[in-house]
Amino acid sequence: MSVAACPGCATAPEPAPRASALGPSHTLVLPGIHCAGCISGVERALTAIPEITAARVNLTEKRVAITATPGLDPTPWITALAKAGYEAYEAQDRSRPRGPDLLLPLGVSGFAMMNVMLLSVAVWSGATETTRDFLHWVTAAIALPATAYAAQPFFRSAFAALRGGRLNMDVPISLAIILACGMSLYEVMLGGEHAWFDAALALTFFLLAGRVLDQRLRRAARSAADNLAALEPSRTLRLEGGVRISRALDEIGVGDRLWLAAGSRVPVDTVLTEGTAEVDASFLTGESAPVTRRAGEPLHAGEVVLSGPITLTATAVGENTKLRQVAQLVAVAEGARGVFHTLADRAAAIYTPAVHIISAAALLGWLIATGDLRMALNVAIATLIITCPCALGLAVPAMGVAATSRLFREGVLVTFDTALERVAGVDTVVFDKTGTLTTRSLVLPEDLPKAALPVLKALSDASDHPLCVTLAKSLQAVEPAPLEAIREDVGQGVFARHEGEDVSLARDRCDGQATEFVIGDRAYQLMSREEILPGAETAVARLKELGLSVHLLTGDAQEAADATARALGIDSVSARVLPEDKVAVIERLEADGARVLMVGDGLNDTAALARASASMAPGSALDASRSAAGMIYASDQVLEIPRTIVISRTARGRILQNFGLAVAYNCVSVPIAVLGFASPLAAALAMSTSSICVILNSLRRIRA
Repeated sequence: MSVAACPGCATAPEPAPRASALGPSHTLVLPGIHCAGCISGVERALTAIPEITAARVNLTEKRVAITATPGLDPTPWITALAKAGYEAYEAQDRSRPRGPDLLLPLGVSGFAMMNVMLLSVAVWSGATETTRDFLHWVTAAIALPATAYAAQPFFRSAFAALRGGRLNMDVPISLAIILACGMSLYEVMLGGEHAWFDAALALTFFLLAGRVLDQRLRRAARSAADNLAALEPSRTLRLEGGVRISRALDEIGVGDRLWLAAGSRVPVDTVLTEGTAEVDASFLTGESAPVTRRAGEPLHAGEVVLSGPITLTATAVGENTKLRQVAQLVAVAEGARGVFHTLADRAAAIYTPAVHIISAAALLGWLIATGDLRMALNVAIATLIITCPCALGLAVPAMGVAATSRLFREGVLVTFDTALERVAGVDTVVFDKTGTLTTRSLVLPEDLPKAALPVLKALSDASDHPLCVTLAKSLQAVEPAPLEAIREDVGQGVFARHEGEDVSLARDRCDGQATEFVIGDRAYQLMSREEILPGAETAVARLKELGLSVHLLTGDAQEAADATARALGIDSVSARVLPEDKVAVIERLEADGARVLMVGDGLNDTAALARASASMAPGSALDASRSAAGMIYASDQVLEIPRTIVISRTARGRILQNFGLAVAYNCVSVPIAVLGFASPLAAALAMSTSSICVILNSLRRIRA
């Protein structure tokens, strides 16, 4: 029998060979997987099926991508996974599967536990015979149905594991709960002095509390690959005999001529047929400044046309587009990050078999020594309860919630369940430049009259263009003027009327690069300037004090990259890098033994964010980048990055302390239980005390 663990699964052997990055033909949802042991178990079960070439599990998404002949019925695969103990079903959409809701079972077990303990006070106070028996039957009437309902998550998991020929931590938990309830009912039926329904309920309550905390950390994660898919329009206009016909994207082939209006997103990789076009190419470059493309030059899927209409010729479609290739990079990186072995996984590898062995040894030892099965069962139950992994199960999620709550108050949102541990272990930080360490802003001309500021503020408020947003923020103390007939021409600017005059904030009509503010017959030129974010220099210096090496990766020009690096004291700089180049740099660093924290905000950073050991993105980042990042910090608050590393390192230290408390507790309590000095009720009280100690240690103030 192999040993795995879920949710604290034992570390399983190395995963089976996985699918290539291209072309998985089927996707199954796996709502019950929790850890690295589940990943390797699912992949072994699937790759043992002849028609499946490879399988890749994404733990974050709770899905498995299967490479096999398209069109095959996945029902036999689902059956094979069910036999191995894993629930699976075919993915019908891209929504995130949710785990079971544990709040109601937690509430039921807590309410029942308090009532049973209240009734037990009378028994502990000396109630005898008829009164004691009556109270025991009342507690049985409360505890048995409550436990049967609340402990179902453990029962289902244990049954699935045993059916698949595995052991997990829910097996001893379920065994302890069932035996505690069963022996308690047996004692009540015989009129015995003791019943331990409160022990079974306390065990159920504390373990469910740990699972709820763990769920809270996991539910925030989303897939960046899904957000990248949203950048691809479902339909486009194809020119057929000079007529524009709307076609689904899968009907577009290489050589087709397409027509796009201004503001449209390019559906497939193309070349511009004639004329020129202004394009938002931040998808690849990370730079918000528009790019001019001329006839014969390429436009990639995912880019936005700022001027139009234009005609294009398709050069690559489907999986061959740049957008799909970046999405595949992200999917591969997310899958690789999913096999991260957490501290809880490694601890469970030792703990799970030890619990079974110790309890079985106690049962056999006392049965041989006394010949009293009742006595031997009581000792075995007490041992199971006292060794149940409540403290171990709370060690990571309790500290995780305490640390994530502290980070949230600091303006940092944790979105991956293993993000704290990942950030705590990094020794290298890789920064994107624009939007992460620097920002572009418009400089007001010296001759601009103060009376024009309200109009300028109103025009900048009317647009979501990054430069307008920055300008509006710099003018936040100015009351905007009332405007009429406001319109925004994509790629050109914002136009309106104020008190009978035409006003606009648009591209300079002379050079097309600067921004021009026009009010009536007066025009003022606003120049674009790149500035280092406040606190960036201090943040880089603090990171170096913490012993981390700092690198700069950017799609911008070498000159701009070097200037930023000199200002911030960064020695390692790479400029004009594409998304795949950023991934390659991170892979090279990690191949040399580094643990990389990637910080970026653009679409071109998404794959690198997903590939790095740890990742952070500012709140102003695009959806795909925020989804790929393990943590999101408040925009412009670069100083939160070193502070987050300090808090994460402290949290990891506390988690290790919690494990130490759990180990110390077991070293003291297990011999007491095995030697017969602890009843099941005393074992439950000891187990509860250890759990409370772990929680109190986790709630201690974290200094950053």
